Amino acid sequence: MAFPLAWPAMAQTRAQDGTAASDMPVKSLGVVTINSGQPTSLPTQIPTTIEGVTREQIEETVNATDSEDAIKYFPSLLVRKRYIGDYNHAVLSSRASGTGNSARSAVYADGILLSNYLGNGATYAPRWGLVTPEEIDRVDVMYGPFSAAYPGNSVGAVVDYVTRMPTRFEGHAKVSAFTQNFSLYNTSETYSGNQASASLGSRHGDWSWWVNLNHTDSAGQPLVFATKLVTATGGAGTTPVTGAVLTPNNYGVNNYILGTNTQYHTVQDHAKIKLAYDLSPTLRASYTLGYWANTSDGNPQSYLRDAAGNPVYYGNVKINGQNYNINGAFNASRESLAHVMHGLSVKSHTQGEWDWELAASLYDYGRDQQRATTLSTTSSLSGGAGTITDQNGTGWNTLAAKGTWRPQGMAGAHIVDFGFQQESYQLRILKSNIAGNWLTDGAGTLNSDVGGKTQLQSVYGQDTWRFAPRWKTVLGARVENWRASGGYTRLSGSTPVDYDSRNETFVSPKAALAYQWSSHTVLKGSVGRAVRMPTVQELYGATSNANLSFVNDPNLRPEQSVTTELSLERDLGHGLLRFTVFNEDVTDSLYSQLIPGSTTTSRVQNVDAINTKGVEVAYQGNDVLVKGLDFSGSITYADSRIISNPALPASIGKYQPRVPVWRATALASYRFDEQLSASLGVRYSGDQYSQLDNSDVNGFAYMGASRYLIVDLRTRYRISRKAVAAFGIDNLTNEEYWNFHPYPKRTYVAELKYDF
Repeated sequence: MAFPLAWPAMAQTRAQDGTAASDMPVKSLGVVTINSGQPTSLPTQIPTTIEGVTREQIEETVNATDSEDAIKYFPSLLVRKRYIGDYNHAVLSSRASGTGNSARSAVYADGILLSNYLGNGATYAPRWGLVTPEEIDRVDVMYGPFSAAYPGNSVGAVVDYVTRMPTRFEGHAKVSAFTQNFSLYNTSETYSGNQASASLGSRHGDWSWWVNLNHTDSAGQPLVFATKLVTATGGAGTTPVTGAVLTPNNYGVNNYILGTNTQYHTVQDHAKIKLAYDLSPTLRASYTLGYWANTSDGNPQSYLRDAAGNPVYYGNVKINGQNYNINGAFNASRESLAHVMHGLSVKSHTQGEWDWELAASLYDYGRDQQRATTLSTTSSLSGGAGTITDQNGTGWNTLAAKGTWRPQGMAGAHIVDFGFQQESYQLRILKSNIAGNWLTDGAGTLNSDVGGKTQLQSVYGQDTWRFAPRWKTVLGARVENWRASGGYTRLSGSTPVDYDSRNETFVSPKAALAYQWSSHTVLKGSVGRAVRMPTVQELYGATSNANLSFVNDPNLRPEQSVTTELSLERDLGHGLLRFTVFNEDVTDSLYSQLIPGSTTTSRVQNVDAINTKGVEVAYQGNDVLVKGLDFSGSITYADSRIISNPALPASIGKYQPRVPVWRATALASYRFDEQLSASLGVRYSGDQYSQLDNSDVNGFAYMGASRYLIVDLRTRYRISRKAVAAFGIDNLTNEEYWNFHPYPKRTYVAELKYDF
């Protein structure tokens, strides 16, 4: 359930585990202050809207099979999780950013960057797999680019996972199983999986440690479909076939669904080791080692059958009397990934005049290979020609030095946060042809080789100043120096190209003002500039497939945003009501679109101007109406329009892709007694589009983006002091809904947890 870190009325309460309120995050004058000594990437003063959820609330109310499920019911947020274990497309979107803009949000775990800024888009989703639900102690989300402590990627939201660190010996084990009956077009199958997790940790004197292991085996529903426009006739048509499904595509034009592509069976293993040593009562050193491995098989299933009932995957066919060539319509893939994450920090937490932190992290694509083929006379599911894509050498590292100064003798009037940060990214994507057996053979001739580096070095300062009894302001600025270097493209049949380096500097000011109108009401306003730098993939990536070529542009301009927010927060005694008005103006937005005059070549281009204005209303409360009933809910209205885009004049005045006008969440939970609880969650999104010109008018089709109203259910029963069972249903009403790919149908989740 989405709750703020704390409410003003809760200042004298105690946490569920008995921790004194002085050790909990507290809220004053609309500015959240982190008093806890727990590790967090959030600065000590948060000048804007923040929401949070605790481990206890997640366990009680959310069917959490992946870490991103923890933010399922947060206001204005959506993670496009297509199936349990979705490792490469689970992109986070926010108020004014759609699911095609993964680089416009920031995700951290214990201060370690999980967002993948090597690229932007579905295939550069945050590395959610490096955190499991069982590790989470709490999740905090900050909305908007209003803190100088974050780069321009924070323009949408900052998500910070704080994971468990024990104070005494503890252990946990959980097993779960899940299943869905998926029916769509001519597919009617059951897709299931299971998950097992174990955690162990303790504290011995100044040392503490934590180990978490997780294994997931999941079969998802089909995500991609082989299609053919009714008008795309051709071929000899020597093989009459049945089984094609005639239906409108996302543009409302009739096409045939020939079958499915990319139905994943994925197996994931996660291991996490965390060590901490208290060098003194106020100084802690921490080290984190995370390992995540994934193997997945993506397979097709043809609906087409010849006269003998055999499936048909390629060749010339006759459908309803018309001839079609379906070579290349079906494909298959095999992926093998093993990524490693390191994090090291030394942090003080004196709450005195000075506090500081030194932190470094490394994320390495140790093994990242994908084998793929398109089915034809020369390839099949058992062998033949194909490609292998290798991203070995890809990854990123970060370095940060942060400080907090609380000047003495000023009665706490000032709290100054400052620091230096560096983020370095390196991308290499080597794609090679395989002439023999795509499943087993090594790399052959070059298909494409693209890559390069970017680096962001930043200094920031931010002063929280209580200049009057009822007033507080936060003033800050961030200076960023961005470099791009080593960019190259090596494409088969083309001249190799090396690109010049770039070096640019930007300044992003931030400001916030909070006023305590009354003992129960706070007014606050925030404004911030953010500069989202182009990623390596946007600058230097170049690929192609059978239908479309994607070329690169090393001269892309950074995306620059100015965001403002005005909020009223009212403590109602049983809960907190928030009313927020927001506006965002973006120049040079980075979007992939066809090159003017071409129907076959696309590239990331700068869209001159996009404006988003909207309203968000959120409520969170405990013991609402009756004791034991907790409720949170939100409604967001966002009018996000393209103001200027010379490359595609037809898009001017249209809605920004994947940003619905209306969205809403609601989550109610009721504790019947100390053993039994139940929750009901609702997620709603209005109509949306995927194309800049909003020409994809049919959201309920492959590649469409539809409206939806989804209901989720969860019940939890404490069998004993140490054992808990839970049963849940996501998409209770079995709705069909889409975000390019179809989302899961009604999914049952059962789990058993044991603490020792």
